[in-house]
Amino acid sequence: MQAATRPLAERLRPQTLAEVIGQAHLLGPGKPLRVAFETGQPHSCILWGPPGVGKTTLARLMAHAFEADFIAISAVLGGVRDIREAVERAQQARASQPPRATLVFVDEVHRFNKSQQDAFLPHVESGLFTFIGASTENPSFEVNSALLSRATVYVLQPLSEADLEQLLQRAQAQAGLPDIEPAARQLLIGHADGDARRLLNSLETLAVAARAQNLAAIDADWLLHLLGQQLRRYDKGGDAFYDSISALHKSVRGSDPDAALYWFARMLDGGADPRYLARRMIRMASEDIGLADPRALRLALDAAEVYERLGSPEGELALAEALVYLAVAPKSNAVYKAYKSVRALVQRDPSRPVPLHLRNAPTALMRTLEHGKGYRYAHDEPEAFAAGETYFPDGLRPPPFYEPVPRGLEIRIGDKLRELRQRNAAAAPAQYTPPEPPKP
Repeated sequence: MQAATRPLAERLRPQTLAEVIGQAHLLGPGKPLRVAFETGQPHSCILWGPPGVGKTTLARLMAHAFEADFIAISAVLGGVRDIREAVERAQQARASQPPRATLVFVDEVHRFNKSQQDAFLPHVESGLFTFIGASTENPSFEVNSALLSRATVYVLQPLSEADLEQLLQRAQAQAGLPDIEPAARQLLIGHADGDARRLLNSLETLAVAARAQNLAAIDADWLLHLLGQQLRRYDKGGDAFYDSISALHKSVRGSDPDAALYWFARMLDGGADPRYLARRMIRMASEDIGLADPRALRLALDAAEVYERLGSPEGELALAEALVYLAVAPKSNAVYKAYKSVRALVQRDPSRPVPLHLRNAPTALMRTLEHGKGYRYAHDEPEAFAAGETYFPDGLRPPPFYEPVPRGLEIRIGDKLRELRQRNAAAAPAQYTPPEPPKP
């Protein structure tokens, strides 16, 4: 393919390590990948990062630096046959005179299934070739542990605005692109969203359109008209999604309404389903606010219902309102912790029979068997509380599961529980096990 017809991103692909833009945490002096290049000692690795940050480029540069044959496999299009052919080529290279090393690069390695990934193991183990995998998904979840144990994982970061500006200048200098006004440059860099390939592809589109219209310079209005609404890099099912919802949840838990609104808007801008965000907010109300402010759960449910009635964009305001309330509400995970503790106890404890005094007795036979005998009806007791009564199975006296926090409504709940526990202890001191003091 002639240079003029090759995509701009391919024409500007770095040919040396010095030409690589970004990833200073891996390629700077003394950093791990720089050391590997300088020592000429290849090792199998997995390059994990979003699109357009240089994963394929680094793999090609490694093959060149290590004087190795480069074999590229796409896990999207390839299969076991491609792996088998790569092994044969690597064996031929090793048997040649002089012997040649081989580097096998697998793009989107997370798309290979377990058996396909396993096919690499014996050859990586024997050193037949150096394995380089590229993944946009978290290798911890998507790559076999056996392969992970034989490959170092390097995390590549999105390019910074300064990196993209440097790339933009290089593209203009080498490809003869039209002048771009400062405001348009900022829009273009924001549109790229850390993705070098996206920036260069957009530049190429702009250059063709600008030449067709005989434009001497590109301004912001023309750029927005051509590119349309800015689209963020956002994977609705991948790491970007789960990282963003984690940031949103933690912002609410940390009582920061501004950060919560930011991540909420980021997710909507990226295409997240508002219904999913509404469901997550209901979870936040239960998990992180609980009885410190029971109104939070009702407000989250109401916001979800409002969104169902209004849809987007009007319904999003109700979700934002509930989100701010959740962020500023008093926080308690006391019920969440209590429920987890109870589940853990039930899973490890035998199925104890229900005590007779707590059993139902709707028939004469059951009453003959003393079901319900000795039960104290709480409403017939002073202040509707049967002091000293026990409701656990016989022989089970666990410490309290639910310990209210000293925030919001749980301050009053805690006072009430302490009073009830004191009355229990006074009424049945031999049977009552006082609660353990809360841990500092």
